[in-house]
Amino acid sequence: MLLHQQNHKKMRENISETWLVMIIVIMFTAIFAKVIQIKKRKEEKSIGRLPPGRRGWPLIGDSINWYNAVASSHPPQFVEEMVQRYGKIFSCSLFGKWAVVSSDPSFNRFVMQNEGKLFMSSYPKSFRDLVGKNGVITVQGEQQRKLHGIASNMMRLDKLKFHFMNDIQNVMIQTLSNFKNQQVILLQDVCRKVTIHLLSNNIFIFNYEKFIAEHDLMQVAINLMVNQLLGVSSESQVNEMAQLFSDFVDGCLSVPINIPGSSYHTAMKAREKIISKINKIIEVQRQNGPPKEGNNGVLGRLIEEDSLPDDAVADFIINLLFAGNETTTKTMLFAVYFLTQCPNAMEQLLDEQDSLRTKSAEESLTWQDYKAMPFTQCVIDETLRLGGIAIWLLREAKEDIQYQDFVIPKGCFVVPFLSAVHLDEKVYNEAKNFNPWRWMEPENEEKRNWRSSPFYAPFGGGARFCPGAELARLQIALFLHYFVTNYRWKQMKEDRMSFFPSARLVNGFEICLTKRHDNNQRN
Repeated sequence: MLLHQQNHKKMRENISETWLVMIIVIMFTAIFAKVIQIKKRKEEKSIGRLPPGRRGWPLIGDSINWYNAVASSHPPQFVEEMVQRYGKIFSCSLFGKWAVVSSDPSFNRFVMQNEGKLFMSSYPKSFRDLVGKNGVITVQGEQQRKLHGIASNMMRLDKLKFHFMNDIQNVMIQTLSNFKNQQVILLQDVCRKVTIHLLSNNIFIFNYEKFIAEHDLMQVAINLMVNQLLGVSSESQVNEMAQLFSDFVDGCLSVPINIPGSSYHTAMKAREKIISKINKIIEVQRQNGPPKEGNNGVLGRLIEEDSLPDDAVADFIINLLFAGNETTTKTMLFAVYFLTQCPNAMEQLLDEQDSLRTKSAEESLTWQDYKAMPFTQCVIDETLRLGGIAIWLLREAKEDIQYQDFVIPKGCFVVPFLSAVHLDEKVYNEAKNFNPWRWMEPENEEKRNWRSSPFYAPFGGGARFCPGAELARLQIALFLHYFVTNYRWKQMKEDRMSFFPSARLVNGFEICLTKRHDNNQRN
Protein backbone atom coordinates (compact mmCIF):
# COMPACT_ATOMS: atom_id res chain seq x y z
CA MET A 1 0.00 0.00 0.00
CA LEU A 2 2.78 2.34 0.99
CA LEU A 3 4.66 1.44 -2.17
CA HIS A 4 1.57 2.16 -4.24
CA GLN A 5 1.17 5.60 -2.61
CA GLN A 6 4.82 6.41 -3.27
CA ASN A 7 4.50 5.43 -6.95
CA HIS A 8 1.34 7.47 -7.29
CA LYS A 9 3.02 10.50 -5.70
CA LYS A 10 6.02 10.11 -7.98
CA MET A 11 3.73 9.88 -11.03
CA ARG A 12 1.96 13.08 -10.02
CA GLU A 13 5.30 14.82 -9.64
CA ASN A 14 6.36 13.65 -13.10
CA ILE A 15 3.08 14.81 -14.58
CA SER A 16 3.49 18.18 -12.88
CA GLU A 17 7.02 18.54 -14.21
CA THR A 18 5.85 17.60 -17.71
CA TRP A 19 3.07 20.14 -17.56
CA LEU A 20 5.47 22.76 -16.26
CA VAL A 21 7.87 22.08 -19.14
CA MET A 22 5.00 22.18 -21.62
CA ILE A 23 3.71 25.45 -20.18
CA ILE A 24 7.20 26.97 -20.37
CA VAL A 25 7.62 25.78 -23.97
CA ILE A 26 4.18 27.13 -24.89
CA MET A 27 4.97 30.46 -23.24
CA PHE A 28 8.29 30.80 -25.03
CA THR A 29 6.70 29.74 -28.29
CA ALA A 30 3.95 32.30 -27.85
CA ILE A 31 6.46 35.03 -26.98
CA PHE A 32 8.65 34.10 -29.95
CA ALA A 33 5.64 34.04 -32.26
CA LYS A 34 4.56 37.43 -30.95
CA VAL A 35 8.01 38.88 -31.56
CA ILE A 36 8.01 37.48 -35.10
CA GLN A 37 4.49 38.83 -35.64
CA ILE A 38 5.46 42.29 -34.41
CA LYS A 39 8.57 42.28 -36.58
CA LYS A 40 6.55 41.13 -39.58
CA ARG A 41 3.92 43.81 -38.98
CA LYS A 42 6.61 46.48 -38.78
CA GLU A 43 8.15 45.20 -42.01
CA GLU A 44 4.77 45.02 -43.69
CA LYS A 45 3.97 48.51 -42.47
CA SER A 46 7.21 49.84 -43.99
CA ILE A 47 6.76 48.07 -47.33
CA GLY A 48 3.09 47.19 -47.31
CA ARG A 49 2.18 49.90 -49.78
CA LEU A 50 4.87 49.06 -52.28
CA PRO A 51 3.68 47.90 -55.70
CA PRO A 52 2.88 44.16 -55.82
CA GLY A 53 5.83 41.84 -56.23
CA ARG A 54 7.87 39.15 -54.55
CA ARG A 55 10.86 38.71 -52.27
CA GLY A 56 12.76 36.14 -54.30
CA TRP A 57 15.57 34.14 -52.74
CA PRO A 58 16.92 35.10 -49.27
CA LEU A 59 19.58 37.82 -49.42
CA ILE A 60 20.10 37.65 -53.20
CA GLY A 61 16.44 38.21 -54.08
CA ASP A 62 16.01 38.27 -57.86
CA SER A 63 19.52 39.54 -58.59
CA ILE A 64 20.58 36.37 -60.46
CA ASN A 65 17.47 36.44 -62.67
CA TRP A 66 18.13 40.13 -63.28
CA TYR A 67 21.76 39.65 -64.33
CA ASN A 68 20.90 36.66 -66.54
CA ALA A 69 18.40 38.82 -68.41
CA VAL A 70 20.62 41.88 -68.92
CA ALA A 71 23.49 39.66 -70.05
CA SER A 72 21.30 38.27 -72.83
CA SER A 73 20.28 39.71 -76.20
CA HIS A 74 16.91 40.66 -74.71
CA PRO A 75 17.53 42.55 -71.44
CA PRO A 76 13.83 43.13 -70.50
CA GLN A 77 13.11 39.39 -70.26
CA PHE A 78 12.95 39.30 -66.45
CA VAL A 79 10.95 42.53 -66.33
CA GLU A 80 8.46 41.25 -68.89
CA GLU A 81 7.87 38.09 -66.86
CA MET A 82 7.26 40.11 -63.70
CA VAL A 83 4.98 42.55 -65.53
CA GLN A 84 2.75 39.67 -66.61
CA ARG A 85 2.31 38.65 -62.97
CA TYR A 86 2.26 41.97 -61.12
CA GLY A 87 1.79 44.83 -63.59
CA LYS A 88 4.01 47.47 -65.20
CA ILE A 89 5.23 48.76 -61.82
CA PHE A 90 6.30 46.00 -59.44
CA SER A 91 8.59 45.40 -56.47
CA CYS A 92 11.31 42.83 -55.97
CA SER A 93 14.57 42.41 -54.11
CA LEU A 94 17.67 43.51 -56.04
CA PHE A 95 21.26 44.07 -54.92
CA GLY A 96 20.27 43.34 -51.29
CA LYS A 97 17.50 45.96 -51.13
CA TRP A 98 13.86 46.40 -52.03
CA ALA A 99 13.44 47.86 -55.49
CA VAL A 100 10.54 49.29 -57.45
CA VAL A 101 11.00 48.38 -61.11
CA SER A 102 9.00 50.04 -63.86
CA SER A 103 8.19 49.50 -67.51
CA ASP A 104 5.52 52.20 -67.26
CA PRO A 105 6.45 55.16 -69.53
CA SER A 106 4.69 57.79 -67.38
CA PHE A 107 6.26 56.62 -64.13
CA ASN A 108 9.71 56.41 -65.76
CA ARG A 109 9.40 60.01 -66.90
CA PHE A 110 8.15 61.02 -63.43
CA VAL A 111 11.32 59.54 -61.91
CA MET A 112 13.65 61.22 -64.43
CA GLN A 113 11.94 64.60 -64.13
CA ASN A 114 12.23 64.53 -60.34
CA GLU A 115 15.96 63.80 -60.28
CA GLY A 116 17.50 65.71 -57.37
CA LYS A 117 14.07 66.45 -55.87
CA LEU A 118 12.39 63.17 -54.97
CA PHE A 119 15.04 60.81 -56.34
CA MET A 120 18.80 60.71 -56.54
CA SER A 121 21.06 58.64 -58.75
CA SER A 122 22.34 55.46 -57.18
CA TYR A 123 24.97 53.14 -58.59
CA PRO A 124 26.72 49.95 -57.44
CA LYS A 125 29.89 50.48 -55.43
CA SER A 126 32.11 49.18 -58.23
CA PHE A 127 30.68 51.74 -60.66
CA ARG A 128 31.03 54.65 -58.19
CA ASP A 129 34.61 53.70 -57.39
CA LEU A 130 35.61 53.52 -61.05
CA VAL A 131 33.98 56.62 -62.50
CA GLY A 132 35.02 58.61 -59.42
CA LYS A 133 33.26 60.57 -56.72
CA ASN A 134 33.69 63.86 -58.63
CA GLY A 135 32.37 62.66 -61.99
CA VAL A 136 29.29 64.18 -63.62
CA ILE A 137 27.70 60.70 -63.67
CA THR A 138 27.77 60.17 -59.90
CA VAL A 139 27.80 63.59 -58.18
CA GLN A 140 24.64 65.05 -56.67
CA GLY A 141 23.06 68.45 -56.16
CA GLU A 142 24.76 71.71 -57.08
CA GLN A 143 28.00 70.02 -58.16
CA GLN A 144 26.08 67.82 -60.59
CA ARG A 145 24.35 70.86 -62.09
CA LYS A 146 27.68 72.65 -62.42
CA LEU A 147 29.46 69.76 -64.16
CA HIS A 148 26.45 68.99 -66.35
CA GLY A 149 26.42 72.65 -67.40
CA ILE A 150 30.11 72.50 -68.35
CA ALA A 151 29.53 69.38 -70.44
CA SER A 152 26.42 70.84 -72.10
CA ASN A 153 28.23 74.06 -72.96
CA MET A 154 31.00 72.07 -74.65
CA MET A 155 28.52 70.44 -77.01
CA ARG A 156 26.19 73.28 -77.98
CA LEU A 157 24.56 73.13 -81.41
CA ASP A 158 26.63 76.03 -82.75
CA LYS A 159 29.81 74.17 -81.84
CA LEU A 160 28.56 71.09 -83.65
CA LYS A 161 28.02 73.13 -86.81
CA PHE A 162 31.21 75.17 -86.84
CA HIS A 163 33.76 73.15 -84.87
CA PHE A 164 32.94 69.46 -84.51
CA MET A 165 31.69 68.87 -88.06
CA ASN A 166 35.10 69.10 -89.76
CA ASP A 167 37.00 67.54 -86.85
CA ILE A 168 34.78 64.44 -86.89
CA GLN A 169 35.20 64.04 -90.65
CA ASN A 170 38.97 64.30 -90.38
CA VAL A 171 38.90 61.46 -87.89
CA MET A 172 36.59 59.33 -90.02
CA ILE A 173 38.59 59.81 -93.21
CA GLN A 174 41.88 58.94 -91.57
CA THR A 175 40.65 55.95 -89.58
CA LEU A 176 38.37 54.41 -92.19
CA SER A 177 40.22 54.97 -95.44
CA ASN A 178 43.18 52.64 -95.16
CA PHE A 179 41.70 49.17 -94.85
CA LYS A 180 42.79 46.70 -97.53
CA ASN A 181 40.68 44.55 -99.79
CA GLN A 182 39.65 41.29 -98.10
CA GLN A 183 40.93 42.55 -94.75
CA VAL A 184 39.24 40.90 -91.76
CA ILE A 185 38.54 43.21 -88.84
CA LEU A 186 36.71 43.19 -85.53
CA LEU A 187 34.40 46.14 -86.04
CA GLN A 188 33.94 46.52 -82.29
CA ASP A 189 37.64 47.36 -81.93
CA VAL A 190 37.58 49.76 -84.89
CA CYS A 191 34.58 51.65 -83.48
CA ARG A 192 36.30 51.95 -80.11
CA LYS A 193 39.40 53.43 -81.76
CA VAL A 194 37.31 55.88 -83.77
CA THR A 195 35.51 57.07 -80.65
CA ILE A 196 38.65 57.41 -78.54
CA HIS A 197 40.14 59.49 -81.33
CA LEU A 198 37.03 61.70 -81.47
CA LEU A 199 37.11 62.22 -77.71
CA SER A 200 40.84 62.93 -77.55
CA ASN A 201 40.46 65.38 -80.42
CA ASN A 202 38.34 67.65 -78.25
CA ILE A 203 39.55 66.84 -74.75
CA PHE A 204 43.29 67.03 -75.30
CA ILE A 205 45.63 69.21 -77.35
CA PHE A 206 47.52 67.83 -80.30
CA ASN A 207 48.97 68.72 -83.68
CA TYR A 208 46.61 66.67 -85.82
CA GLU A 209 48.20 67.19 -89.24
CA LYS A 210 51.74 66.52 -88.05
CA PHE A 211 50.69 63.37 -86.23
CA ILE A 212 48.74 62.04 -89.21
CA ALA A 213 51.76 62.52 -91.46
CA GLU A 214 54.08 60.61 -89.16
CA HIS A 215 52.05 57.57 -88.16
CA ASP A 216 50.23 54.58 -89.58
CA LEU A 217 46.68 55.69 -90.37
CA MET A 218 45.26 52.35 -89.27
CA GLN A 219 46.32 53.06 -85.70
CA VAL A 220 45.73 56.79 -85.69
CA ALA A 221 42.66 56.82 -83.43
CA ILE A 222 44.11 55.04 -80.43
CA ASN A 223 47.55 56.49 -81.20
CA LEU A 224 46.26 60.02 -80.77
CA MET A 225 44.91 59.14 -77.34
CA VAL A 226 48.20 57.56 -76.31
CA ASN A 227 50.18 60.41 -77.85
CA GLN A 228 48.30 62.88 -75.73
CA LEU A 229 48.46 60.88 -72.53
CA LEU A 230 51.97 59.47 -72.85
CA GLY A 231 53.73 61.66 -75.39
CA VAL A 232 54.68 58.54 -77.38
CA SER A 233 52.93 56.23 -79.81
CA SER A 234 54.63 52.84 -79.98
CA GLU A 235 52.52 49.80 -80.79
CA SER A 236 52.94 48.37 -77.29
CA GLN A 237 51.65 51.58 -75.70
CA VAL A 238 48.75 51.70 -78.16
CA ASN A 239 47.77 48.20 -77.10
CA GLU A 240 48.20 49.15 -73.45
CA MET A 241 45.72 52.01 -73.71
CA ALA A 242 43.17 49.87 -75.55
CA GLN A 243 43.45 47.23 -72.84
CA LEU A 244 43.12 49.81 -70.07
CA PHE A 245 39.79 51.01 -71.43
CA SER A 246 38.55 47.47 -71.93
CA ASP A 247 39.48 46.50 -68.35
CA PHE A 248 37.96 49.71 -66.99
CA VAL A 249 34.58 49.15 -68.65
CA ASP A 250 34.39 45.46 -67.74
CA GLY A 251 34.79 46.26 -64.05
CA CYS A 252 32.05 48.85 -63.77
CA LEU A 253 29.37 46.35 -62.72
CA SER A 254 31.64 43.76 -61.14
CA VAL A 255 31.58 42.47 -57.57
CA PRO A 256 33.67 45.01 -55.61
CA ILE A 257 36.22 42.53 -54.25
CA ASN A 258 39.67 44.05 -54.55
CA ILE A 259 41.80 40.94 -54.89
CA PRO A 260 44.27 40.22 -57.71
CA GLY A 261 42.59 38.50 -60.60
CA SER A 262 39.12 39.93 -59.99
CA SER A 263 37.47 42.19 -62.58
CA TYR A 264 37.12 44.92 -59.97
CA HIS A 265 40.81 44.83 -59.04
CA THR A 266 41.88 44.86 -62.70
CA ALA A 267 39.54 47.78 -63.45
CA MET A 268 40.75 49.81 -60.47
CA LYS A 269 44.35 49.34 -61.61
CA ALA A 270 43.33 50.52 -65.08
CA ARG A 271 41.65 53.57 -63.55
CA GLU A 272 44.81 54.41 -61.58
CA LYS A 273 46.90 54.33 -64.75
CA ILE A 274 44.44 56.43 -66.77
CA ILE A 275 44.13 59.00 -63.97
CA SER A 276 47.92 59.12 -63.66
CA LYS A 277 48.23 59.93 -67.36
CA ILE A 278 45.58 62.66 -67.15
CA ASN A 279 47.31 64.18 -64.12
CA LYS A 280 50.59 64.32 -66.05
CA ILE A 281 48.88 66.39 -68.75
CA ILE A 282 47.40 68.68 -66.08
CA GLU A 283 50.85 69.19 -64.60
CA VAL A 284 52.41 69.95 -68.01
CA GLN A 285 49.67 72.40 -68.96
CA ARG A 286 49.92 74.20 -65.62
CA GLN A 287 53.65 74.61 -66.19
CA ASN A 288 53.60 75.53 -69.88
CA GLY A 289 50.28 77.33 -70.17
CA PRO A 290 47.80 77.04 -73.07
CA PRO A 291 49.04 76.60 -76.65
CA LYS A 292 49.80 79.75 -78.61
CA GLU A 293 47.47 78.77 -81.43
CA GLY A 294 44.42 76.56 -81.90
CA ASN A 295 41.92 75.06 -79.50
CA ASN A 296 43.32 73.97 -76.14
CA GLY A 297 40.71 71.29 -75.56
CA VAL A 298 38.27 70.67 -72.75
CA LEU A 299 41.05 69.85 -70.33
CA GLY A 300 42.84 73.09 -71.11
CA ARG A 301 39.66 75.12 -70.60
CA LEU A 302 39.00 73.48 -67.24
CA ILE A 303 42.54 74.27 -66.12
CA GLU A 304 42.26 77.87 -67.35
CA GLU A 305 38.99 78.42 -65.48
CA ASP A 306 40.55 76.89 -62.34
CA SER A 307 37.05 76.24 -61.00
CA LEU A 308 37.68 72.59 -60.14
CA PRO A 309 40.43 70.94 -58.09
CA ASP A 310 42.74 68.59 -59.99
CA ASP A 311 41.09 65.41 -58.68
CA ALA A 312 37.69 66.69 -59.85
CA VAL A 313 39.15 67.60 -63.27
CA ALA A 314 40.59 64.09 -63.65
CA ASP A 315 37.27 62.48 -62.66
CA PHE A 316 35.39 64.79 -65.05
CA ILE A 317 37.66 63.79 -67.95
CA ILE A 318 37.44 60.07 -67.21
CA ASN A 319 33.62 60.43 -67.09
CA LEU A 320 33.65 62.01 -70.56
CA LEU A 321 35.93 59.29 -71.89
CA PHE A 322 33.79 56.55 -70.37
CA ALA A 323 30.37 57.92 -71.34
CA GLY A 324 31.38 59.04 -74.82
CA ASN A 325 33.34 55.91 -75.58
CA GLU A 326 30.63 53.48 -74.49
CA THR A 327 27.58 55.15 -76.02
CA THR A 328 28.98 56.24 -79.37
CA THR A 329 31.18 53.19 -79.93
CA LYS A 330 28.41 50.67 -79.31
CA THR A 331 25.75 52.55 -81.29
CA MET A 332 28.07 52.71 -84.33
CA LEU A 333 28.70 49.00 -83.95
CA PHE A 334 25.06 48.00 -83.44
CA ALA A 335 23.94 50.13 -86.41
CA VAL A 336 26.22 48.21 -88.78
CA TYR A 337 25.17 44.93 -87.14
CA PHE A 338 21.46 45.64 -87.69
CA LEU A 339 22.02 46.91 -91.23
CA THR A 340 23.88 43.70 -92.05
CA GLN A 341 20.80 41.73 -91.04
CA CYS A 342 18.45 43.99 -93.01
CA PRO A 343 19.60 44.31 -96.68
CA ASN A 344 16.66 46.56 -97.63
CA ALA A 345 17.60 49.11 -94.97
CA MET A 346 21.25 48.84 -96.00
CA GLU A 347 20.36 49.55 -99.62
CA GLN A 348 18.21 52.58 -98.80
CA LEU A 349 20.82 54.04 -96.45
CA LEU A 350 23.54 53.56 -99.06
CA ASP A 351 21.44 55.28 -101.73
CA GLU A 352 20.95 58.24 -99.39
CA GLN A 353 24.63 58.49 -98.52
CA ASP A 354 25.79 58.06 -102.13
CA SER A 355 23.54 60.93 -103.14
CA LEU A 356 25.62 63.22 -100.93
CA ARG A 357 28.87 62.31 -102.65
CA THR A 358 28.49 64.56 -105.69
CA LYS A 359 31.32 66.75 -104.52
CA SER A 360 35.00 66.30 -105.21
CA ALA A 361 36.93 63.94 -102.95
CA GLU A 362 38.56 66.86 -101.18
CA GLU A 363 35.32 68.47 -100.04
CA SER A 364 33.82 67.61 -96.68
CA LEU A 365 30.15 67.19 -95.92
CA THR A 366 28.39 70.31 -94.68
CA TRP A 367 25.84 70.78 -91.94
CA GLN A 368 23.21 70.94 -94.67
CA ASP A 369 24.37 67.53 -95.91
CA TYR A 370 24.01 66.16 -92.40
CA LYS A 371 20.46 67.50 -92.18
CA ALA A 372 19.71 65.82 -95.53
CA MET A 373 20.01 62.31 -94.07
CA PRO A 374 16.43 61.50 -93.01
CA PHE A 375 16.67 57.74 -93.43
CA THR A 376 20.07 57.62 -91.73
CA GLN A 377 18.44 59.35 -88.76
CA CYS A 378 15.73 56.66 -88.79
CA VAL A 379 18.46 54.00 -88.69
CA ILE A 380 20.10 55.72 -85.72
CA ASP A 381 16.77 56.03 -83.87
CA GLU A 382 15.95 52.37 -84.48
CA THR A 383 19.43 51.30 -83.37
CA LEU A 384 19.04 53.28 -80.15
CA ARG A 385 15.60 51.77 -79.57
CA LEU A 386 16.79 48.18 -79.99
CA GLY A 387 20.34 48.51 -78.73
CA GLY A 388 20.42 51.62 -76.57
CA ILE A 389 23.24 51.61 -74.04
CA ALA A 390 21.22 53.07 -71.12
CA ILE A 391 18.78 50.16 -70.90
CA TRP A 392 17.88 50.89 -67.28
CA LEU A 393 18.51 53.57 -64.67
CA LEU A 394 19.12 53.16 -60.94
CA ARG A 395 17.66 55.76 -58.60
CA GLU A 396 16.97 55.94 -54.86
CA ALA A 397 14.01 57.56 -53.12
CA LYS A 398 15.13 60.57 -51.04
CA GLU A 399 11.91 60.46 -48.99
CA ASP A 400 8.66 58.50 -48.77
CA ILE A 401 6.99 59.10 -52.14
CA GLN A 402 3.30 58.71 -52.88
CA TYR A 403 2.56 57.64 -56.45
CA GLN A 404 -0.97 56.59 -57.39
CA ASP A 405 -2.11 54.12 -54.71
CA PHE A 406 1.28 53.00 -53.38
CA VAL A 407 4.17 54.48 -51.43
CA ILE A 408 7.87 54.18 -52.24
CA PRO A 409 9.72 54.31 -48.90
CA LYS A 410 12.81 56.43 -48.39
CA GLY A 411 15.98 54.57 -49.41
CA CYS A 412 14.18 52.18 -51.74
CA PHE A 413 15.78 51.56 -55.16
CA VAL A 414 13.75 52.74 -58.14
CA VAL A 415 14.58 51.26 -61.52
CA PRO A 416 13.05 52.80 -64.68
CA PHE A 417 13.67 50.03 -67.22
CA LEU A 418 13.81 52.06 -70.43
CA SER A 419 14.46 49.10 -72.69
CA ALA A 420 11.26 47.41 -71.54
CA VAL A 421 9.31 50.38 -72.94
CA HIS A 422 11.37 50.48 -76.15
CA LEU A 423 10.65 46.78 -76.75
CA ASP A 424 7.01 46.76 -75.65
CA GLU A 425 4.75 45.22 -78.32
CA LYS A 426 1.90 47.45 -77.14
CA VAL A 427 3.99 50.54 -77.86
CA TYR A 428 5.76 49.44 -81.06
CA ASN A 429 4.49 46.91 -83.61
CA GLU A 430 6.90 43.96 -83.95
CA ALA A 431 9.05 45.67 -81.35
CA LYS A 432 11.89 43.14 -81.50
CA ASN A 433 12.44 43.65 -85.24
CA PHE A 434 14.82 46.20 -86.75
CA ASN A 435 12.51 48.46 -88.73
CA PRO A 436 13.84 52.00 -89.33
CA TRP A 437 10.81 52.79 -91.50
CA ARG A 438 8.63 52.79 -88.36
CA TRP A 439 9.96 56.28 -87.60
CA MET A 440 8.43 57.58 -90.82
CA GLU A 441 4.94 56.60 -89.70
CA PRO A 442 2.79 59.52 -88.48
CA GLU A 443 1.68 57.66 -85.34
CA ASN A 444 5.29 57.48 -84.16
CA GLU A 445 6.10 61.14 -84.74
CA GLU A 446 5.48 62.18 -81.14
CA LYS A 447 7.16 59.08 -79.73
CA ARG A 448 10.30 59.95 -81.68
CA ASN A 449 11.02 63.14 -79.75
CA TRP A 450 13.77 61.73 -77.55
CA ARG A 451 13.98 64.94 -75.52
CA SER A 452 10.44 64.70 -74.17
CA SER A 453 8.80 61.41 -75.16
CA PRO A 454 7.98 58.99 -72.33
CA PHE A 455 8.04 56.16 -74.90
CA TYR A 456 11.52 56.76 -76.27
CA ALA A 457 14.31 57.83 -73.94
CA PRO A 458 17.67 56.53 -75.22
CA PHE A 459 19.48 59.52 -73.66
CA GLY A 460 17.69 59.52 -70.31
CA GLY A 461 15.87 62.61 -69.19
CA GLY A 462 15.51 65.33 -66.61
CA ALA A 463 18.56 66.83 -64.93
CA ARG A 464 20.73 63.94 -66.13
CA PHE A 465 19.72 64.06 -69.78
CA CYS A 466 22.81 63.16 -71.81
CA PRO A 467 24.54 66.47 -72.74
CA GLY A 468 26.27 64.79 -75.68
CA ALA A 469 23.14 63.43 -77.36
CA GLU A 470 23.35 65.67 -80.44
CA LEU A 471 27.09 65.18 -80.77
CA ALA A 472 26.72 61.38 -80.54
CA ARG A 473 24.11 61.37 -83.31
CA LEU A 474 26.34 63.51 -85.52
CA GLN A 475 29.31 61.19 -84.97
CA ILE A 476 27.24 58.08 -85.72
CA ALA A 477 25.78 59.57 -88.91
CA LEU A 478 29.20 60.60 -90.23
CA PHE A 479 30.68 57.23 -89.31
CA LEU A 480 27.94 55.46 -91.26
CA HIS A 481 28.51 57.77 -94.23
CA TYR A 482 32.23 57.12 -94.53
CA PHE A 483 31.96 53.41 -93.74
CA VAL A 484 29.15 52.42 -96.11
CA THR A 485 30.32 54.62 -99.01
CA ASN A 486 33.77 53.07 -98.91
CA TYR A 487 33.22 49.39 -98.08
CA ARG A 488 31.12 46.31 -98.51
CA TRP A 489 31.48 43.59 -95.91
CA LYS A 490 30.68 39.99 -95.15
CA GLN A 491 30.02 38.72 -91.65
CA MET A 492 32.52 35.96 -90.83
CA LYS A 493 31.14 34.64 -87.54
CA GLU A 494 27.76 34.43 -85.85
CA ASP A 495 27.28 37.08 -83.21
CA ARG A 496 24.76 38.36 -80.69
CA MET A 497 24.27 41.33 -78.40
CA SER A 498 24.94 41.25 -74.67
CA PHE A 499 24.47 44.08 -72.20
CA PHE A 500 26.51 42.82 -69.24
CA PRO A 501 29.01 43.81 -67.98
CA SER A 502 28.70 46.34 -70.81
CA ALA A 503 26.91 46.53 -74.15
CA ARG A 504 28.76 44.57 -76.81
CA LEU A 505 28.66 41.96 -79.53
CA VAL A 506 30.08 38.87 -77.87
CA ASN A 507 32.38 38.00 -80.80
CA GLY A 508 33.32 41.58 -81.67
CA PHE A 509 31.50 41.44 -85.04
CA GLU A 510 34.16 39.90 -87.27
CA ILE A 511 33.73 41.02 -90.89
CA CYS A 512 35.70 40.85 -94.14
CA LEU A 513 35.92 44.17 -96.00
CA THR A 514 35.85 44.81 -99.73
CA LYS A 515 36.54 48.26 -101.13
CA ARG A 516 33.68 49.67 -103.18
CA HIS A 517 35.95 51.69 -105.45
CA ASP A 518 39.43 53.14 -105.72
CA ASN A 519 40.31 55.91 -103.28
CA ASN A 520 40.32 58.43 -106.12
CA GLN A 521 36.87 57.54 -107.39
CA ARG A 522 33.36 57.79 -106.05
CA ASN A 523 30.16 56.13 -107.17
